[in-house]
Amino acid sequence: MKTHSAKPFIVGIGGTAVKGSSTEQALVVALSVAEAAGARTQLFGGEDLLALPHYVPGCTERNGDGRALVEAVRAADGLLIASPGYHGTISGLVKNAIDYFEELAKDERVYLDGTPVGLIATAYGWQATGGTLGALRLIVHSLRGWPTPMGAAINTSERVFSDGVCQNQAAANQLNLVGRQVVEFAARSAHYAAGQTIQTA
Repeated sequence: MKTHSAKPFIVGIGGTAVKGSSTEQALVVALSVAEAAGARTQLFGGEDLLALPHYVPGCTERNGDGRALVEAVRAADGLLIASPGYHGTISGLVKNAIDYFEELAKDERVYLDGTPVGLIATAYGWQATGGTLGALRLIVHSLRGWPTPMGAAINTSERVFSDGVCQNQAAANQLNLVGRQVVEFAARSAHYAAGQTIQTA
């Protein structure tokens, strides 16, 4: 059974096969915002995703990297998922990681049921960001998760990141909001699960 700590646990998943990709940098920025908002975080970046074999149902016991991902998602109060836009949709690397969520199908919390998920799409142009963000939302809905109201669409055709710092204010605002919303919704879910009410101003 899942337990809730005082600090929401947020898992970040995303990146590309290229070290230090814009996708992973965007994810790290959003995760840092989540930490600043009071969350504990764990990152599964591009290097981690590259280490994952193609998903085979029921075989994670023999796959340490896959097992670590599944256990982190199982314990998570919220997720941040970032994908580059490849041919108008998410990359195979990110999709393979998400395929591992099938191991949660028979959990007490089935898949991502009721879990807030912040989504980030990056692409070299606006068109692919929209298609990728839409695909991510569809996947999260299929897994019974709740995409946060804000999804970040980052156009990388112009310089956006430098050494992990977001240089574009509009992109930074999107990532800040996605990171904060995941923590806020995770905290609300934890309060409701504990039978508490939340006071609003």
